[in-house]
Amino acid sequence: MWILSGRERRRSIELSRGELTGALGDSVTVLPIVVAVAALTDLGLAHILLGFAAFQVVWGFYYALPISVEPMKALAALVIAGGLTAGELAVSGLLAGVVLLGVGKTGTLARLEAYIGQPVIRGVQLAVGLVLLETGVQLSLDGAAYALVAVAIVGVAVALGRTQSSSLAVLAVGVAVGLTRTGLPTPQVPPVEVAIPAASALSSASLGATAAQLAMTIGNAAVATSLLLSDYYDSDVSADELATSMGAMNLFAVPLGAMPMCHGSGGVAGKYAFGARTAGANLILGCLYALAAVLAVGVVAAFPLAMLGVVLVVIAVELGRAALETDDIPVTVLIGVVGVATNVGVAFVVGLALQRLRAYGSRYATS
Repeated sequence: MWILSGRERRRSIELSRGELTGALGDSVTVLPIVVAVAALTDLGLAHILLGFAAFQVVWGFYYALPISVEPMKALAALVIAGGLTAGELAVSGLLAGVVLLGVGKTGTLARLEAYIGQPVIRGVQLAVGLVLLETGVQLSLDGAAYALVAVAIVGVAVALGRTQSSSLAVLAVGVAVGLTRTGLPTPQVPPVEVAIPAASALSSASLGATAAQLAMTIGNAAVATSLLLSDYYDSDVSADELATSMGAMNLFAVPLGAMPMCHGSGGVAGKYAFGARTAGANLILGCLYALAAVLAVGVVAAFPLAMLGVVLVVIAVELGRAALETDDIPVTVLIGVVGVATNVGVAFVVGLALQRLRAYGSRYATS
């Protein structure tokens, strides 16, 4: 099969057991956050899932690779924690889309990454992890019995060496609990609706959240994903090309009710680790998301929030662990603490200022 993506790529698409397990491996990085957003905000689960379904298929065909489509985690964490309204989330996604499309088309992403610096990116990641941790603990304390069940599931998964699947296992049990409360769902196709956020949603919170998300997106969803695609699949996909596709995706999907989305190294690693080798994993996962969008809407409303809190804690720990793989622990930790004490946008600005001051001091000391 021939797929064109700025250049010709010839790759086969397979629908095999490995592609199915690879698809499920990618879903581990998506479903916990999606369920949390749907359960804790007024965003519609069906439209969110359909957004992921559509672009799993679109980018699978476009890149002819098992590429990831993930939530923008900084924005997701802030809306889950109540730091952003649904309107501000939409505005942030649209703003991020405009910036990513612009920098991708002009080929400036590599220069932007060098300016932001790895410690700042990791610091924002740590701040997001800490915000999720705080929210997860609060939710867990509201239902101790369900939280203990979720902790036990995570413990068993870790003991069996299935840490990556622990969140998905908790979700499966939580969905089962939800089904006992609601019964089998009635299939329902969500209507197509276009919603443009109000001008009042363009706020300091949405601007700060956009800046923080872009810091993570540049480092993880563009540069790191480009490197992983090269390492795993010997594919030449530039960071700027990934930025362009992320920008176009959000400008199209967010007005239709989807949440802001990006590519991501975690999803690519998840697909590869669980057996995906072709874009067949994207086609399978797109179909599964679409099926869930039609069937699972009512179940989420009955999902035990205490179990969801444990899922958020697991995600927070994973984000924090990755964030501490940094070149400058003090700067990264300081940004993380500032993010929790104020907000992630302020933490990003503080990190940039601190990095510039340290760079200036180093040049002054050697002159």
